[in-house]
Amino acid sequence: MSDQGKSRSEKNEVFAGAADPRKVMPSRNVMKDDFNFEIPVETVPLPSMGVCYSTDSSLYQQETVDIKAMTAKEEDILTSRSLIKKGTVITHLLKSCMTDKSVDPDLMLSGDRNAVMTAVRITGYGADYNVEVDCPSCGERSKQSFDLSKLPIKRLLIEPVAVGSNLFEYQLPLTEKTVRFKFLTGADEAELATIQERKKKQGMTAENLVTQRLMFAIQSIDGITDKSKIAMFCRHMPARDSLALRKFIDKNEPGIDMKSWMDCPHCDETSEVRLPMGATFFWPDSE
Repeated sequence: MSDQGKSRSEKNEVFAGAADPRKVMPSRNVMKDDFNFEIPVETVPLPSMGVCYSTDSSLYQQETVDIKAMTAKEEDILTSRSLIKKGTVITHLLKSCMTDKSVDPDLMLSGDRNAVMTAVRITGYGADYNVEVDCPSCGERSKQSFDLSKLPIKRLLIEPVAVGSNLFEYQLPLTEKTVRFKFLTGADEAELATIQERKKKQGMTAENLVTQRLMFAIQSIDGITDKSKIAMFCRHMPARDSLALRKFIDKNEPGIDMKSWMDCPHCDETSEVRLPMGATFFWPDSE
């Protein structure tokens, strides 16, 4: 990608500040005709810059997507008991806010999906995120305030093995096997969550979470694509190779860096923490 293209992709109107009043939803309805109000539309940067989507996807090589600001309609979605029970509430929320209805949030890379989700939250309730977090230094819990608009975007910096593919290559340092992996999508994350929940109900622990994620990510090892063989390799992969691969994926996965700094009122230490993405993410403190 050219320097000029990268420069354009750095523009982020949603995370940087208020909506541009000139960007509005083209609509002919009661809100516009009778109340003279139009729902603002925001442009959200995609961390992947559309590189990982197939050529027949509406997201192919798209550096941004447009979303409409949250309304009471979206709040109805957030409180839907059936959607919450199914675990699809966020997917329905994102679908409702996307101006391009051909975009399927479940097929978006998790990093792109998180970027859109954060932008939607900002349009609805602002950038201030008040939440309780545990101090990494002393372990005490305290209420902290974070600015979502200041969360950095991690751009995709590596090239896929082919144009329009979510497939990347890495050579393991110890076994020297060539691994081809993908970045997980919203659908992958949902399936992982379902597997973990099923194991929890069966009284099993989530001790294999590391290998489970690798099984989802790895698509081939030295050309071998058989899922059962890949699963066996993941379980018996040397720890050095496993750590190196996970670090490479984490370092290069595009998305929003959900980390920020906190000042602990208990021990006076300043520490970096990962922002929790619980229910309070979309239901800010009313105080």
